[in-house]
Amino acid sequence: MIEICVYGAETICASCVGAPSSKDTYEWIQAAVSRKYPNHSFQFVYVDIFHPPEDDKKRQWAQKVIDEDLFYPVVVIDGEIVDEGNPKLKNIYEAIEKRAK
Repeated sequence: MIEICVYGAETICASCVGAPSSKDTYEWIQAAVSRKYPNHSFQFVYVDIFHPPEDDKKRQWAQKVIDEDLFYPVVVIDGEIVDEGNPKLKNIYEAIEKRAK
């Protein structure tokens, strides 16, 4: 199973004005990936960087997004940053292909 985490916030990143919200981006990625890879198992997770869950790894990633001033939403697949800001499906698909082999 491939885990796709989207780290974001309710407020849009200052550098990403005009882009969809983090939550909208998460839903868009989930729909697009599920449609393209119907026979693969994915775990999709959305994490609000200002209200992360109790999970230590997710909390650390959320803090990293804040500390390193990453453009959110940040897409992390199996512990690797794949894209940030206004993510591109091409980058996400490439990361999935690399793991699906």
